[in-house]
Parts: sequence; structure tokens; C-alpha cells
Amino acid sequence: MLAILRPAIVLLVLLTALTGLAYPFAITGLAGMIAPNQAAGSLVVRDGEVVGSSLIGQSFTSERYFHGRPSATAAADPTDATKTVEAPYNASASTGSNLGPSSGALKDAIAARAAALGLEPAPADLVTASGSGLDPHISPAGALAQVERVASARGLDEAEVRALVERSIEPRELFFGEPRVNVLALNLALDEMKP
Repeated sequence: MLAILRPAIVLLVLLTALTGLAYPFAITGLAGMIAPNQAAGSLVVRDGEVVGSSLIGQSFTSERYFHGRPSATAAADPTDATKTVEAPYNASASTGSNLGPSSGALKDAIAARAAALGLEPAPADLVTASGSGLDPHISPAGALAQVERVASARGLDEAEVRALVERSIEPRELFFGEPRVNVLALNLALDEMKP
């Protein structure tokens, strides 16, 4: 019996060490050499302090900042582990809501978000969550729709804020995707503007 199991056990240990340890460490080391910023999470540092990641959205709720896409991520309720609570941009729970187009709950959520924005019609990306719940970008239309609110809250000229948004538009990569605005980068640039 041991003669039959020994090759299987040896192969299991060998392949576990190779594919579970050696390969991931080698790829992580290689990524760290080739693209150190991306391998470290594309962290954004200001004045020696990490303020976020260019790849993971953050929850901006102040009227003084541009808001990102709604996030459908959740976390365990600290008072009742059988329930969940909203936890925007929770990277450990990256997921969509799984609500389909005919879902009443989704329609109600979209209507509530549109009403809260006071925009008619509201850009789709400002009222619908992304598939991952972590999207750091919004559409140029989504950013431009917020210019009046942000300019008013900061006492800035709308034309200056609009120009900042237009300068912040990232083009398609190669031929893929759509033009987009990174919300964190836009808000950091906004903080540098003086009223």
C-alpha cells in the first residue's frame, strides 16, 4: 500500500512547492523588478503619505470632491455575522450586486442615486455600480456632470473646474476601453487649486 501512495504523496508535495511557492514568488519578484509601482499596488503617495491607489476606487462623499461610481461591495455586520452591511470599495469583497435589469431593488437604487445627484438624466456610471465594485474611474460625462456642485462647494470658477476635468481625461488604451477620468487623481489635482 505504501508503495502505491508514496509516489502520489511525493508528487503532491513537489507540485505544491513548485506551483504554490516557487512560481508565485518568482513571478512576484519578476513583477517587482519590471514594474515596481504596479506590483506594489499602484499606490499614490502625497507628502510621504499613501492616499490611495490609482487602481482601486475610494469613497468620496463630501460635496467638495468628485464622487466615483457607486460600489456594491459589502462586509460582515459587526453586530450580526449572519448579515452584511455596505462597505464601499472593500477590496476583500470585490463583487457586483448580481441584480439584473428587471430587479425592482436595482431600479429603486438607481432612482434613489439619481434623485440624490439631482441630475436628470444622470450619467449611467454615477447611478450604477461597476462589476467589481472597485472601479476608480468615471466617464468624462460623469465628471462634467459634477462640475457645478464641486465648484460651488469650493468657491471656484466653474470654467476652471471644467478645464481641470477636461485635462484629467485619460484616452483609450491602444484601441480598448473608453475615455475615463481617475477620480482620485482628479480630486488630488482639485486640492491643489486655490479659490
